[in-house]
Amino acid sequence: MDPTNRGPEEYGNDRSGDDGAPRRPSRDPLTPDFGHQTPPQQPRTVQLTSGDFLLTVNPVDGSEIEPCRPGERPAAPVRRTTAQRADRERAAAPPVPPGPPSPQMPLLERRDERERLLRLLGRGRSVCLTGPAGSGRTALLDAVAADCADLAPDGVVRLSGHKRTAGELLYGLFEAVYSAPLQRPDREGLLALVHGIGAVVVVDDLELGGAALQELLDATPECAFLLATTPDVGAPAADANLETVVLTGLGRSASIELMEHVVERALTEEEANWAGDLWFESEGLPLRFVQAGALLRQRDGLRTGQEASDGYDDDPADAPPFGRGEPAGSLPLPSLGEGAAPAALLASRLSEAARETLRFAVALGGEVPHQAHLPALVGDTHADAALGELAVSGLLSPAGPRYRLAAGVLAQLEVSGYGESADAHARSAAQHYSWWAGHPSVTPERAVAEADALLASMTRLVPAEAPGQASVAVLLARSAAPAFAAGMQWGVWEKALRAGQEAARIAGEVAEEAYFHHELGVLALCTGHLDRARAELEASIGMRGALADKPGAVAGRRALALVADRSGEPVPSTPAGEEGPARRHDESAPPSGGVPAAKPLFPRLTDTSGTLITRQDPPRTGASSGRTGVLLGARRNLVAVGAGALLAAVLGTVVTLGATSGSEDPEGQNVTTEQSADEGDGGNGYSADEPADGPAAGEGTAGGGSSSPGPSGTATPSTSATPSPGATDPSTSPGKGETSSGSPSDRPTQGSPSPTKKPTKTPTTSPSESETPSESPSDPETPTPTPSESETTTDPSMSDSASGPADTVTASTTQDGPGSPTTA
Repeated sequence: MDPTNRGPEEYGNDRSGDDGAPRRPSRDPLTPDFGHQTPPQQPRTVQLTSGDFLLTVNPVDGSEIEPCRPGERPAAPVRRTTAQRADRERAAAPPVPPGPPSPQMPLLERRDERERLLRLLGRGRSVCLTGPAGSGRTALLDAVAADCADLAPDGVVRLSGHKRTAGELLYGLFEAVYSAPLQRPDREGLLALVHGIGAVVVVDDLELGGAALQELLDATPECAFLLATTPDVGAPAADANLETVVLTGLGRSASIELMEHVVERALTEEEANWAGDLWFESEGLPLRFVQAGALLRQRDGLRTGQEASDGYDDDPADAPPFGRGEPAGSLPLPSLGEGAAPAALLASRLSEAARETLRFAVALGGEVPHQAHLPALVGDTHADAALGELAVSGLLSPAGPRYRLAAGVLAQLEVSGYGESADAHARSAAQHYSWWAGHPSVTPERAVAEADALLASMTRLVPAEAPGQASVAVLLARSAAPAFAAGMQWGVWEKALRAGQEAARIAGEVAEEAYFHHELGVLALCTGHLDRARAELEASIGMRGALADKPGAVAGRRALALVADRSGEPVPSTPAGEEGPARRHDESAPPSGGVPAAKPLFPRLTDTSGTLITRQDPPRTGASSGRTGVLLGARRNLVAVGAGALLAAVLGTVVTLGATSGSEDPEGQNVTTEQSADEGDGGNGYSADEPADGPAAGEGTAGGGSSSPGPSGTATPSTSATPSPGATDPSTSPGKGETSSGSPSDRPTQGSPSPTKKPTKTPTTSPSESETPSESPSDPETPTPTPSESETTTDPSMSDSASGPADTVTASTTQDGPGSPTTA
């Protein structure tokens, strides 16, 4: 290539700096351009099916759960094809670290174990491979899984048992074999589906034993399991149909050969003797020799840098990144202790980004963040290359779709001081993951793949030794929990909710604590733990009721009603002091006096000992409203109050008419003060000419048409309850005799108000010519009349009498009295 005249293929590869080394193009900035920000996106809401329930994951108010309608049930799960299983396995593999590829390690001295495992699996037997950490179990599992690719109808299923329960492993097996988008079967449906799966299931880093392991084996009788555990894991049950294969360390020659593959050259005699001493110290564990070979490679790199720097001036700018070492032949080999625990020495010779990545891994309990998060966490746009440095150095080991620190590395780094700023690094990771997990562009699958790192950061912050840590943990749990639920991983969902609930309690954030209680109740309902669901939901409803969070309380009551329906118990009532979910604004309690404050005037009430809430009907128009209210009144106190009010109104009208009436009395316009009956007729005068004596409130009427006593002071009631013509007909007037004190003697003035209808018909019959209204009883000594329920009342507004409403009780007269009116 001509450095002066470059070809077209060389454009864009500008070299900057005095060293002439090519620089990698810069990636997108960590912070967006504030002038070109995208509009905020709505929070994701996911609907999925969990058994017989339809679960709506709502990150704002909390998840809602309801029974799944028969017409909306999803289709049955479908088995994946061989190509689909292969694609899924490649997607679930850990990412390839950037940078130069690491050398492929051979499988040394494992032929016998490999053939035995293959033979047992071919016969359908399950095998437990037991060996210490760093003994090469993962490498042996990879080789055996490749040999068993065509052994079972459903192929080979790779699972990670790191921090996984038996139920989570069964659901992982179901997801690997079946395709069921947004569908998670319940326990019974899961057991029915996995019962027919025929596959070779390879589980690495299994942490189960005893009854839990037996549950896993019993649920999948058609599967052959290859389990990799450590000796500290509980042994399987005695009656378990499980073979055990113990994996030991390598021999001395195999260990030296493995080290030579790492260094990619033959060892010198001095290095071989050092490797022999290391083999005796480490009992031949392959991981120790991989790390020891990485030490020799770093030593070779330092020696090469020293030789390349010979003959140049000692310019500080040209110094190697790790300082200028000693002369070429004077670089000593690591000590035996450094070879047995090489993590600190290996880390000291890595780049700053790699060492910062190790600090984050120590803060997260050995969980290494995904390489896509390292630039944001470390603050370097090229920090993702640090993952390749750590992998080549033997400090990482794969764990499902991610990496974690290799066995023993975490303890060695903590002793070397990498854990001094663990709280600060965990808080930085939690703040980053809070933003990332809650972003709408992050799919639930990506969030679930990073679940171990998220949970580790929350676990570190929950004790809340420093101020503000608990609030950061609450924010992370609040952002990650909906993503875990949408990813249908109930195990990590529950862990996030538990950590968030504890952090919210410590921080005093009642609203967030109520949210976590609600989500835990919904989760317990999905898993069939009704008692736990009831306790969590009741706690959430109580907290949200105290906070006046009506939407959240409504969602909690709906879920609690579903719990009561599934358990067969009555729906619990609303707690005291808490408003209902949908309180009507047109309902109110009556006053303590018992009189309604709104129309209708006399509503029908029932006799209750507590507070009564009645619905207010729209007011009626016209005079029929008052009449209907009186007729419908059934209570004694309401009738008395209504009659008293009506009596007061009528008496006020009579007094007003009497005070405002004039002296003129046109003929036929008003009732005269003359009596139409003679007093001397045995005491049987016309009762209509006498004013009412006694309380008229029982009848609810008053005026000139009321029953009046005779000379003996008693009133004679009629045999019928209908008004007589002499009492109500305006065309008749009383005859001469004793004046009636209950009727006005003068005509009302023109300007006086009159509540009754003014008569316009001129009377044509004289008092002496009127017919006898009714026949009186034979016994003149009749007792004083009392109100009767059969007597009807007349509305004052519909009466034709000028002096008020006519009484319904008809005044009786004698048949042959001298004062009896006769027809003209």
